[in-house]
Amino acid sequence: MITNGFTYLAFIILFASLIVLAEKKSKGKFFEYVPAIVLLYFVVMLLSTFKVWQKTDDVNMYYKLVKGNLLPAMIFLMLLRCDLRQIMKLGPKMLLGFFAASFSIGVGFIISYGIFKGMYESDTWKAFAALAGSWMGGTGNMAAIQGALNVSDASMGYTLLIDSIDYSIWVMLLLACVPYAKKFNKWTKTDTRIIDEVGEQLAASSEETRKNIEFLDLILLLGSSLFVSAMSQAMAQVLPQTTFLSATTWAVIIATLAGVICAMTSLGKRPGSSQISNVMLYTIVGLIASRANFAELTQAPLYITAGFVILGVHAIVLAVVAKIFKLDLFTCGVASLANIGGVASAPILAAAYSEALIPIGVLMAMMGYIIGTGGGLLIGKILSVM
Repeated sequence: MITNGFTYLAFIILFASLIVLAEKKSKGKFFEYVPAIVLLYFVVMLLSTFKVWQKTDDVNMYYKLVKGNLLPAMIFLMLLRCDLRQIMKLGPKMLLGFFAASFSIGVGFIISYGIFKGMYESDTWKAFAALAGSWMGGTGNMAAIQGALNVSDASMGYTLLIDSIDYSIWVMLLLACVPYAKKFNKWTKTDTRIIDEVGEQLAASSEETRKNIEFLDLILLLGSSLFVSAMSQAMAQVLPQTTFLSATTWAVIIATLAGVICAMTSLGKRPGSSQISNVMLYTIVGLIASRANFAELTQAPLYITAGFVILGVHAIVLAVVAKIFKLDLFTCGVASLANIGGVASAPILAAAYSEALIPIGVLMAMMGYIIGTGGGLLIGKILSVM
């Protein structure tokens, strides 16, 4: 049993690296349906259930110190890739598709929570807020909301369960719809020529800006992100706080704004932010999982069902918007997966239509990082009132 805080941290980071290594070396399709970060969560949660480490004062101190300080730094780095000027190149219809997907997901959460709220515990809205952050952005946004709202370890177990099972089935459904794109587009009466042109332009632009990562990039990005984390936490202490806007919430908001602004500077053009933010993300997810316990997941079927209700409402609302505004299936599908799956899966769906459209999937997923935290907190506020 691990009782030393540093050993506990070192073990989680080492284990995360082994999961990533297994994904890299894997030749099967296992990791296409079970993302490495989801596998990391559930295996670490299993180890926690079997008490591989003990929650000593030293272990608790490392958990709070590392997670609390890395969270704003990770958000800042994650958003450095989100240059709003590039995103605007997507054009009005694709931006409409993305925000329609985000809106329909929010509606799905409100309806689903309204149906099942009598069966939940009183603070379950926090878990759904964290899931909304993930399904409007990515796992990083979910971790941000978990920290901002102080979501319990047991609730985060349910959140990851829905995010894993429901998400995997949704990806398969969207991929299965690709052959029916022409029929859908005929139903919505849309024109896809503009999308093809934008995809080719973005592909050419991304090819020009690609460069190798150097030591200067890594140390500059790491130093900047840690400094932003320190400053955002310091500023958060002097801002007015409520039961909803805690110091952690303010720190997350400040780091988000800093990332969006710096993404439009020379710092945002430096490669390596993705790699460093992923190291932080995997560390944070591993730490969150280390506090959870499978024995606490007594309402798993209810949560999984609620997740499918959210996706069902999302699909219906998005289809209605597509019909009204003449959106094509590619835009709707990639917008949906850019929200729910993020940067790891939206490009895969885009590639199923055409390799030239991959950059559109990436940029849409980047938009999710920008709105995911705020969107999840907004949904959380609505659910808390309900």
